[in-house]
Amino acid sequence: MGELIVIRHGQTAWSLSGRHAGRTDVALTAPGEAAARALAPRLAQRRLVAVLSSPLSRAMRTAELAGLTSAEPDPDLVEWDYGGYEGLTAEQIRETRPGWDLWRDGVAPGDVDHPGEQLAQVAARADAVLDRIRPLLDDGDVAVVAHGHLARVLTVRWLGLDASASRLLGHPHPGTLSVLATEDGQPMISAWNVP
Repeated sequence: MGELIVIRHGQTAWSLSGRHAGRTDVALTAPGEAAARALAPRLAQRRLVAVLSSPLSRAMRTAELAGLTSAEPDPDLVEWDYGGYEGLTAEQIRETRPGWDLWRDGVAPGDVDHPGEQLAQVAARADAVLDRIRPLLDDGDVAVVAHGHLARVLTVRWLGLDASASRLLGHPHPGTLSVLATEDGQPMISAWNVP
């Protein structure tokens, strides 16, 4: 059985400053582009049968720079819709909502472009992606290029855990990859946050 390679897009100005960038299409920084290019040799060693990417430019550009030119946009790989918290840092959110935790408390509703999304909705999208990917793994590896929180949810759903277990994983750094595999028929994480 093949492995699922989960790539977080390269650095953006918002990821650098800790701002929540869900649906806002933020471009890669120069270091973000360099990190994406640095993934290419590692990915070239894989026999990829499919590449899926969030349709946002930061993910599609990461795929392109990493040599994954056949990436197909998949709207289910878009980052969590942070609603009224779009563009804010965790510290800014906690100024009005002390003790706020994304995984426990979710997001506040936003405007028409950022209505907000609950964890269960993010998990349903991750499950849909996994349902499409699992049959492909019989023929080789699959790569997905996505976002930090979405990658964590995708990973815990791969493991068969409740989406709330995503809080147990460290946030993947921009421009890194993680590898989800199986061992003796059981899902596992074989690598996490690899530059």
